[in-house]
Amino acid sequence: MAVEKRSGLARAMARYRSGIVAVALFSGLINILTLTGSLFMLAVYDKVLPSRSIPTLIALSLFAAMLYGFHGLFEVLRGRILSRVGSGLEEALGPRLFSWMISQRASGDPRVDASAPLRDAETLRGFSASPGPGALFDMPWIPVYLAICFAFHPLIGWTATGGALLLLALTAVTDLLTREPSRHVHAVREDKTRMAEECRRSAEVLEAMSITPALGRRWEGMQSGYLAQQQWLADLGNLLGTITKTTRLMMQSLVLAVGAYLVINMEASGGIMIAGSILMSRALAPIDLAVGHWRAFVTARQAWARLNVVTRDMSAAESRMALPLPTRSLDLQKVSVAPPLSAQITAHDINVQLQAGDALGVIGTSGAGKSSLVRVIVGVWKPLRGAVRLDGIKMDQWPRDVLGRAIGYLPQDVELIAGTVAENIARFQDAEPSEVVEAARKANVHQLIAGLPDGYHTQVGLGGSSLSAGQRQRVALARAMFRDPFLLILDEPNSNLDGAGEAALADAIARARDRGAIVIVVAHRPSIMSAVNKVLFMGPNGQTLIGDRDAVLARVLGRDAIETGSAADPQALAGNRNKAGDSGAGAAVPQITGADDDPRRATAEVQ
Repeated sequence: MAVEKRSGLARAMARYRSGIVAVALFSGLINILTLTGSLFMLAVYDKVLPSRSIPTLIALSLFAAMLYGFHGLFEVLRGRILSRVGSGLEEALGPRLFSWMISQRASGDPRVDASAPLRDAETLRGFSASPGPGALFDMPWIPVYLAICFAFHPLIGWTATGGALLLLALTAVTDLLTREPSRHVHAVREDKTRMAEECRRSAEVLEAMSITPALGRRWEGMQSGYLAQQQWLADLGNLLGTITKTTRLMMQSLVLAVGAYLVINMEASGGIMIAGSILMSRALAPIDLAVGHWRAFVTARQAWARLNVVTRDMSAAESRMALPLPTRSLDLQKVSVAPPLSAQITAHDINVQLQAGDALGVIGTSGAGKSSLVRVIVGVWKPLRGAVRLDGIKMDQWPRDVLGRAIGYLPQDVELIAGTVAENIARFQDAEPSEVVEAARKANVHQLIAGLPDGYHTQVGLGGSSLSAGQRQRVALARAMFRDPFLLILDEPNSNLDGAGEAALADAIARARDRGAIVIVVAHRPSIMSAVNKVLFMGPNGQTLIGDRDAVLARVLGRDAIETGSAADPQALAGNRNKAGDSGAGAAVPQITGADDDPRRATAEVQ
């Protein structure tokens, strides 16, 4: 539909169409009332002074004062409307741009500055509150002023037109000289911001190993280049602005000189001479003001173009049809995974079929792509090839809000958001206390939280810094289990847990399976494998095994496990398999189907 082809920015701007119309109307009234000064001077010189009439002078003065009052009122109203349009636009786009920022950060693409659209929205709001937009609305009235100058006298009109054309040429030169440098300055600023964010995230490592001085020198180089470009733009803007202002003042005096010439030759009155000079100044004022704010205009124009692209992509994603929550299956169909901007495929043609109540353990060598596969399953990364389907529907066809309610995700690197424990468990949504406590009980973390200084109201600090690594992990597990998601994905969930914590984790997985959830557990420590019924082994060179838990573990414990250098501890796996309740003892060593094929092209299934 045509509406769907419009960007979110255009649709948001359409809400303020009436405000823009009001601004245009007020601009017309302002420019008409701006003629007050010229007409007043014309009347005084041509009517009042020859007649020496004091009452006429008082009446004209009062009338001019009233018009000036309306002029000021309309200026205030126009400024207030423009300011509110900018604020309303940022308010309308803010939540969507915030969501876009999070999704882009999660995608891992280093080329994208995810927070740039939020800054672009702030740029537009700041520009709308500046005098720049008012100058743009005044520019269409320049021909009206020039026409009045021609009405005074053709020579005055041509002089004013020449000045206007000269200033417009300076405006074009300003745009030509500042457009690319402004874009370059923006790119350098984004690089600086990105580097600062990376260093902030790695501050502990940088400080511990004294990497900061080296990075400081690199930062200094970027900063010097950025400041040099900024200074060049500032000097250029100041130069062009000064030339424009000087030209306007010169043209105003030139019109006054032309008027004096016409008065001397009895071709115009003294009132026309003064009024023409004032009118000329007013005709060129919008151009002068626009050049003075040209950098802001260029920056706002570039921000608008970037936001237009971003919101058009967002609109396409938001146009997906609403779907019910998944309840039946998860299928990975020949899924191949590569990190963003990387040509190295870390997982090749993975085929997995899971039904409600299944639990899949993912084990294998370091660097085999386990965490990359998890990011694809939760929809954070896109598969290089193949498809991930929930209830038979491709992952990218699900609206993100529905998909988020259906997924519980515990990442390998756990970070909580500054707020209370309860807020983190509830995913910062409006939730009943009973729902929060229920999620904590299912994750077997209720007692731990109750022992915190303020219980569920304990502040976790930035990134969860107020809690230990194990506490953060268990709170994050409760967050993942909030409101019983259908797909529960746990990446290294036992990395910071002790024996009691691992037992609680296994119990939580069993409960999730009992209610019909699909659980995927990535683990280097094999003890948690007792809670799953299927295992996916990911080895080097893209080799994979998938099948019944005990059958795959038996295969991994065999000769091929040693040859592939499995990261799993054979003794620990063997101990875990002997403790398992399923019929793994004495199972025949399974064979890899399609063993003659390229292991990167097929997932081996253990029979």
